Amino acid sequence: MTDLIHTIAGGLQSAAVIPYLGPDMLSLCSAVQVPGTPLALAESMTAKVSVPHKIRKRLTQAAQFIENFKHRKSVVHLMNEAFANTPQPSALHLALAGSGAGLWVDTWYDDTFAHALAQQAGAGDWLQIQGLSQSEHFGDWTGAYGSDGALLADLPDGSPRMLYKPLGSHGPAANYLVSDSDFVEVLTEIDIQTPIPAAVQAWRTGRNFLFLGCRFDDQLTRCFARQIMKRSSDQHWAVLPQEPTRMEARFLQEQNITRIAMPLAEFAAALTAALARPVAA
Repeated sequence: MTDLIHTIAGGLQSAAVIPYLGPDMLSLCSAVQVPGTPLALAESMTAKVSVPHKIRKRLTQAAQFIENFKHRKSVVHLMNEAFANTPQPSALHLALAGSGAGLWVDTWYDDTFAHALAQQAGAGDWLQIQGLSQSEHFGDWTGAYGSDGALLADLPDGSPRMLYKPLGSHGPAANYLVSDSDFVEVLTEIDIQTPIPAAVQAWRTGRNFLFLGCRFDDQLTRCFARQIMKRSSDQHWAVLPQEPTRMEARFLQEQNITRIAMPLAEFAAALTAALARPVAA
């Protein structure tokens, strides 16, 4: 396992490995004051707005009900409240931000990794690309923002490092894909890659993915991962301490993802230490 971790660390330093982060990365942070699971987020939203009991714990359905019977602005307001606080980035967040990676994929709504990049990266050397809801930005699938939060009309030359948030994020512009209709629009087009930025498609080619804090136990997470990985390499890794479900195991096999059966905190400590070692000449 030590050799594998050092191989992954070397791939991160050489930009051959793309970190793909899920909600459970928040478990590595201290004093977390934001929802860390879809269930926790659903409960946060439905504690403030009444929805039918049968969908109170179903995030996308609850968000859709609020959107239909209140307003889209109500959904955005509740999401902004849920993610108003930013956890202090963990040692692994900071290590990944300071590595040689050229692309990070972050599939939760918090601003933690953006703050890690702001702490570790030089000024202006990274940008953020976020998925956009068609109900608010019809015809535009993504928005790009500089490290200062300013909206970018075009991506700059020189291939700056990219933080890709396919579901959107709290900062800097409160973009969220969270309701059923948000995902229906994206999933209608994702097979032909329309919602995935061309810069992300180009960067992923031939590279490996490292999945951290992710589960693949529902169709939505599998679909996004499958399409974001398309045309990458044929070797990937996922830290998955829990025994995978039948559908997760099938997904790992079909995508050539090697399961690393370690607790995330244990793997995080080992990878952080490996990334702190000088890069071999």
